[in-house]
Amino acid sequence: MSGNLIVNILLALVLLGMIGYEVYGYFNRKRAAVELSEEDFKKDMRKVQVIDVREKAEFDAGHILGARNIPYSAFKTRMVEIRKDIPVYLYDQKKAMSGRAAVRLKKAGYTEIYRLKNGYQGWTGKVKKKS
Repeated sequence: MSGNLIVNILLALVLLGMIGYEVYGYFNRKRAAVELSEEDFKKDMRKVQVIDVREKAEFDAGHILGARNIPYSAFKTRMVEIRKDIPVYLYDQKKAMSGRAAVRLKKAGYTEIYRLKNGYQGWTGKVKKKS
């Protein structure tokens, strides 16, 4: 076998491994939380814990009224602030970080985890913005 063929085979294997890892992560995030439409998210907001996992500056610029900010960058240490006996509603700008946060919560034993389908960018409900 020539050197080029070996390199191409190794690159193909690495690429397949990366694709497999991404697919695994996608399905893992899907299983960790139930996705809710904005309408369903609004319905029970007063009875649940609404957590914004965006960074503080984004949160301060505008967030869903009643949400608490626990940035994903600090989530590992701060998720102890989230009660296990009350459903958790997560959101971020779109939904990538809330998916990762949901996986962390699931691994930590939380059972009622929900994510906002289109994230904050698709939210049309009440918001609080810095004056």
